[in-house]
Amino acid sequence: MSDQDPNLKQTALHDLHVEAGARMVPFAGYAMPVQYPLGIVKEHLHTRRSAGLFDVSHMGQVKLHGESAAAAMESLVPVDLIGLPEMKQRYALFTNERGGIMDDLMVTNAGDHLFVVVNAACKEQDIAHMRTHIGETCEIEVLEDRALLALQGPEAGAVMKRLAPETEEMVFMTAAEIDIDGIDCFVTRSGYTGEDGFEISVANEDAERLARTLLVQAEVEWVGLGARDSLRLEAGLCLYGHDLDENTTPVEASLLWALSKPRRADGERPGGYPGAEVILKQIADGVERKRVGLKPEGRMPVREGAKLFDLDGNEVGVVTSGGFGPSVNGPVAMGYVRTDLAQPETALQAEVRGKRVPIQVVKLPFVEQRYYRGPKA
Repeated sequence: MSDQDPNLKQTALHDLHVEAGARMVPFAGYAMPVQYPLGIVKEHLHTRRSAGLFDVSHMGQVKLHGESAAAAMESLVPVDLIGLPEMKQRYALFTNERGGIMDDLMVTNAGDHLFVVVNAACKEQDIAHMRTHIGETCEIEVLEDRALLALQGPEAGAVMKRLAPETEEMVFMTAAEIDIDGIDCFVTRSGYTGEDGFEISVANEDAERLARTLLVQAEVEWVGLGARDSLRLEAGLCLYGHDLDENTTPVEASLLWALSKPRRADGERPGGYPGAEVILKQIADGVERKRVGLKPEGRMPVREGAKLFDLDGNEVGVVTSGGFGPSVNGPVAMGYVRTDLAQPETALQAEVRGKRVPIQVVKLPFVEQRYYRGPKA
């Protein structure tokens, strides 16, 4: 089902989505499936229970070549890339001179190059940023001819083991070159749902065959962008442009875990990235606001943009992501509040349609994150 603007880009799987009855919508310049006939709630719950397949080919895929690629890229992010072992992946952040977040991204040491995945809405900006600052130090290869599929859910491991037994050895945030049904794939064990899963980079010409191979597995169903958003929100994961932006620092965003110890003030390579002085000062001195989980009372979702108030009626923050959490069977949200109000169980109020409704600060995530870190002892 699609009556899209002909100027929208299409992924290599567009026709397959239409064949599957997807509702296509504009997203980051692409026609993307927001949902399939199963519907957003059932797609969400299927991913939590079994295995959902997502087309995320609108994301930017980039290779950085050259002996000094890791050091070059490290000059743009507050993350240890020089020490990143081969075939390991790390979450990273592009920061600006004010310490604000320009984008969040994934970086993998693929051996002879770095493999970088950036957000669709920031793709052109991120590529320009890399070309401007490190383009003379390393070769930047933008992969225009590759698709990206995400297989997510507790049954994802079993599906991948059946198709490519060597994936059983992979753990969260590792990568491998894998042959799936005769198709060359670059696979990371990662994702954006809070579940175990894999992201699979594949040539456009092979993408449909790979998708069909995955879809014939009994556990696998197509899942669209609608459920992808509710899944990541329940898992407490940030969405760039909503929970993260150029005026928000990693410390404010409660992403201290992502700032590698070697790059901190007492580390081996402190600072050296845009905004380092601001961020290191915030780590030492604290911040005035922080990202928190929020649980509205009752059944009414509290959406992005809703203002937050303390019990005395003072405005103290704002909701940046909010909606219904199918696994939680109730409304969930994230937002920013004054640091003195960021403790779990703090009672606040949110303004919804001109009325104040009770909302409580809660610990993130809303559901247990079930990344696969190896066999249990």
